[in-house]
Amino acid sequence: MQRSLKKFFPIFVIPTLLAFLISFLVPFVIGLFLSLCDFTSITDARFVGLANYQAAFAQRSGFVQSFGFTALVVIVSIVTVNIFAFAIAWVLTQKLRGTNFFRTVFFMPNLIGGIVLGYTWQVMINAVLVQYQTTIVADWKYGYFGLIMLINWQQVGYMMIIYIAGLQNVPPELIEAAEIDGAGRWTVLRHVTIPMVMPSITICLFLTLSSTFKLFDQNLALTNGAPQGKTEMVALNIVNTMFSRVGEEGVGQAKAVLFVVVVVVIAMVQLRATRSREVEA
Repeated sequence: MQRSLKKFFPIFVIPTLLAFLISFLVPFVIGLFLSLCDFTSITDARFVGLANYQAAFAQRSGFVQSFGFTALVVIVSIVTVNIFAFAIAWVLTQKLRGTNFFRTVFFMPNLIGGIVLGYTWQVMINAVLVQYQTTIVADWKYGYFGLIMLINWQQVGYMMIIYIAGLQNVPPELIEAAEIDGAGRWTVLRHVTIPMVMPSITICLFLTLSSTFKLFDQNLALTNGAPQGKTEMVALNIVNTMFSRVGEEGVGQAKAVLFVVVVVVIAMVQLRATRSREVEA
């Protein structure tokens, strides 16, 4: 059996490896090189060293401000999305009628495209704010809370499905044993259920972190960075630099490289931290 697996191993690995090289590794290496160049296309790249990275941190670039705004959105979204998703999943795994219907209803927003969601929420929020003679782009706080609500509405249903799968895998014997020992519902939830669903928590935290950091189309449709770029997230800032500012393609590429590095490092730290909790569980 082992010999057969070793014999056919390259047949299954090589296509995936080639796809990884062509779609990720090679473009990343080229992008890393271009971040050190002044260019308008790959063929006319001129090496300029770290000048693009210095320009990326300049105040007029707006990169640092957009990163700070993105961090605020990510921190609040991670907490709210996962709390709501876990709470809904916990309720829907109880012996209640109509749970399948509610699972479908909560999951459906995840199927809607980001652009559609952004414009839909823009119309709904403006319909409320117009009663106070203002709009979502009049103050960055409106755009901020609008993004938080949009992200929660879109992502909670997806995370809920993952939490439901984790909750359903908790051995009933553990819960019964805890209840026999006199543990109440909240004690069981804290000391039995949550430790047992740590793998699901790890996955959901990672997905929420990565997807919120990379948020682009919802941000574009909801506020497009208004007012004055104060609600511009990093992905939108990179795209605007790359395609809307003539002669700054290299700066945009440098921002993209920095963005990838920061997100990968944060994601790895998060995975390491939550997986260590899985071992303890």
